[in-house]
Amino acid sequence: MEQAESWRWLNAPQQWSLHNGVLQATTSQETDFWQNTWYGFQRHSGHVYGVEVSGDFTFQLCVEGDFTTLYDQAGLMLLIDEQRWLKAGIEYNDDAPMIGSVLTNLHSDWATGIFPARQNHFWLRLTHLKGALRLQYSADGQTWPLLRLCPFPEAARYFVGAMCCSPQRGGLNVTFSEMRLSEPLQKALHDLS
Repeated sequence: MEQAESWRWLNAPQQWSLHNGVLQATTSQETDFWQNTWYGFQRHSGHVYGVEVSGDFTFQLCVEGDFTTLYDQAGLMLLIDEQRWLKAGIEYNDDAPMIGSVLTNLHSDWATGIFPARQNHFWLRLTHLKGALRLQYSADGQTWPLLRLCPFPEAARYFVGAMCCSPQRGGLNVTFSEMRLSEPLQKALHDLS
């Protein structure tokens, strides 16, 4: 992880700690990120602990949480501003922790699927390269299936980091570890390592 002093909160939760590169956070009441689609509302109150970056990069982290309440979510987020961003991770819905992502460019979409393991931890890897995002997840930290491949608006600076929200309540406890920002991985698209 880059120097801690260069990292900061967007919408800091009331309870959080950072020790030896491990971030623990408890979500505040009714926090979320969303823009318009289907529900008609706008939210930009979720928590992101991140750092500003420019150019191409890869960001990776491990996420651990007790996902048992509707819409509780944690993972990673990449932002340009309130209208242009991507969030990804586990979100609890349909009585199960689901792996998914939301891409927002004025309006939010939502792509979700069944998480292949009944566990409370997982890894995410996001690569920004040549105007596109390659989003991968892992249940074991070794094999990295593709979750999403999409264009993303160009910007001089991006804000990327660990994200958590609890739209229906407060009190989701999440631990983020193994946070790494590096040069962009340029592996073949179907290389799952």
